[in-house]
Amino acid sequence: MSADLLITFNPGSSSVKIGLFELDGAAPRRLASGVIDFRKAPLSFRVTEGPAVFKVDLKAKASDDLTDVLAETFGWLAKHFDLGRVVAVGHRVVHGGDTFAGPVRIDSASIKAIDALSALAPLHQPQCLRLIRAIEKLRSDVVQVASFDTSFHCTLADVVRRFAIPRSLHESGIKRYGFHGLSYKYIAGELARRAPSVARGKVIIAHLGSGASLCAIEDGVSRDTSMGFSTLDGIPMATRCGALDPGVLLYLFGPLGRTLAEVEDTLYRQSGLLGVSGISADSRELLMSDRPESREAIALFTFRIAGEMGRLATTLGGVDALVFTAGIGEHQPQIRAGICDRLAWLGLELDSSANEANSETISTRSSRIAVYVIPTNEEQVIADEAFSILNERLPAP
Repeated sequence: MSADLLITFNPGSSSVKIGLFELDGAAPRRLASGVIDFRKAPLSFRVTEGPAVFKVDLKAKASDDLTDVLAETFGWLAKHFDLGRVVAVGHRVVHGGDTFAGPVRIDSASIKAIDALSALAPLHQPQCLRLIRAIEKLRSDVVQVASFDTSFHCTLADVVRRFAIPRSLHESGIKRYGFHGLSYKYIAGELARRAPSVARGKVIIAHLGSGASLCAIEDGVSRDTSMGFSTLDGIPMATRCGALDPGVLLYLFGPLGRTLAEVEDTLYRQSGLLGVSGISADSRELLMSDRPESREAIALFTFRIAGEMGRLATTLGGVDALVFTAGIGEHQPQIRAGICDRLAWLGLELDSSANEANSETISTRSSRIAVYVIPTNEEQVIADEAFSILNERLPAP
């Protein structure tokens, strides 16, 4: 008899990553992966199955209801896989607030709680809810599981979580939550497998993609992170501002008379690399450009990251290793070099040849701080957590 299947959804602000896993052992095994790109019409669906890559233009149009998009996507997958074997769907949910400390089976109560946190992650949370509701319509027979980016950071100390605001506001939920937790969970596990002695020490992980953040871990446990109450905080990103003097917000709302919608659009979609350069949100394009605005955007990006790493090292009381991951972190040597050059005062020495080759270890043998490049795999964590919830409801043998 063929093994059961599990599907994962990892929604971003302009795309959704899909994973198809087979449940034929102790852990889900990936069969294929895909991406639905929402950035332009027609929507496209790109699938990778082993060495083969397929790209399909979808007839369905994006809207607040993604049922048609997923129905067409599933229809294409059904030509290659028996989707009747799908027993569970796992979703990455960006914000779990104080409500969710780990993965949960999705039901009406959890959907309501997830929806209540949408204002804290407006680029991602609504998209996740659209996917959940579409699956309810298409496959009401499967178990749906939510995995939360914030859960990994439940170990943060109170002094790390707090902002210097009235206690009543803190108690109402305005605090540091941290994000990209699924990625950090995966990297912490991979580092423990590849370099166990290093993983037991003080490590800073840099998840650098369109969304970007840093996490300080000690013995695999989150101790501090750059993102705070929302996914805007911390280091600059592709289109998001990162840390910003709150006085700027008062000025935008006051003397400049901007509306809430205008300010939200500015900070989430018009800032970061795009805002500083005025050219592109894609660091690859900026690195290829000779324009001074491009160079300034990259310089600010690497400067802020190195500075935040210094703050996180203070939380840890030192740093033994850095790990770069996600799209920029895994594939852009110039960005890594720009960050590491600013940390030479810590005794960090980069191996230029290894860095250019995107090798796993990119520090020299004499470097006081080890530096690694480890690809992340959020979909595997989503699948593993969904599998764990699925097993809880299976009858004992």
